[in-house]
Amino acid sequence: MKTLFKTAILFLTLSFISCEDVIDVDVQTAPSRLTVEASLDWEKGTTGNEQTIKLSMSTPFFDTTTNTAVTGASVKVTNDSNGTEFVFTDQGNGEYSTSSFVPVIDQSYTLEIQHDGETYSATETMMSVTDITEINQSREDGFDDEALEVNIFFTDPEEEDNYYLFRFQEQGDLLPDFEDLDDEFVNGNEIPWYYEKDDDDDTEEFVPGDVIDIALYGISEDYYNYIRILIEQSGGVDLFGTIPVALKGNCINPTNPDNYAHGYFRLTQVVRASYEFE
Repeated sequence: MKTLFKTAILFLTLSFISCEDVIDVDVQTAPSRLTVEASLDWEKGTTGNEQTIKLSMSTPFFDTTTNTAVTGASVKVTNDSNGTEFVFTDQGNGEYSTSSFVPVIDQSYTLEIQHDGETYSATETMMSVTDITEINQSREDGFDDEALEVNIFFTDPEEEDNYYLFRFQEQGDLLPDFEDLDDEFVNGNEIPWYYEKDDDDDTEEFVPGDVIDIALYGISEDYYNYIRILIEQSGGVDLFGTIPVALKGNCINPTNPDNYAHGYFRLTQVVRASYEFE
């Protein structure tokens, strides 16, 4: 009986081992595309003349290539009203810079990139931003009534549509957090906005002595619609949510539409501040 039992165990073990087949999964890949980081941000209190645009090539998810910088491209931004051209000089590392840009609120500009025989373009308008009027801290406005949060206050301009982007980053953290706002239901009012660390992201709560950098951007409606989806998709996988859509920016290829570029050309005015928790 013992021999029969041992034989049965051995047979089952061999059966399970024989079922461990290697399965090759074909992973879909997308064509490599030009990726454009063209955020021309005019900080209040500065001339805004120094601006940089970054170009790179997208790679497959499992690709180990680390240097994807694009060099040798031609990059310029044109004021659509008077035709003034601002040429961005190749720095040899994927960055293209100028020290002569002239930002004008409510002015339309067009970005043109020539790379690898293709031309890419995008048009945007420089948007204004209101000032931050107050920054303080509390423990009562967030989801956790025991956690510290930072509060910023600003007054939304009346009789116009405004869209905002917030950037929060504790000094020492690797990545910032972004949040967006449409003034549809708060037009013309003083707006309080709070930010606290999210326990779901395994981040430590703020403690006295922590310093957070804050940026408030005025953005266009088109960029608001783009960044809102991007923020939602970057929040993680929701098993019961909708399938993420392929997110296209505003950088088109007029002669070869299928070979569009990733990224976005935006022009914003921004106010920055830092706050140390007490």
